[in-house]
Amino acid sequence: MRLALTGYVTAAALAMSACTSLSPSEQGALSGAAIGGVAGAVLGDDEAALAGAAVGAAAGWYLGCREEGRCGNVSNRREAYDARTGRYYFYDRQSGRYFYENGEPYYRG
Repeated sequence: MRLALTGYVTAAALAMSACTSLSPSEQGALSGAAIGGVAGAVLGDDEAALAGAAVGAAAGWYLGCREEGRCGNVSNRREAYDARTGRYYFYDRQSGRYFYENGEPYYRG
């Protein structure tokens, strides 16, 4: 039993390390599912492992989503003022671009 559990944990760690191009919410969901599944398997039976994986995936996705700046983690959109146009603009961390408050692209120049 311990040998099988060690193998599953090692396989999960290798699978998670291969996913470096994922967003924080996707990484959180995968790592939460893996941790929750292992915890459920250690503490209970197959149904506990499935429930642990589901709860872990949901919690990991939500935490990653908040890290991205979505899901209730609202930042101050009035970061800077453009004197040329008289409008405020902000930096979007997810896309790496600047936008006016109404969503139009802001071109620094």
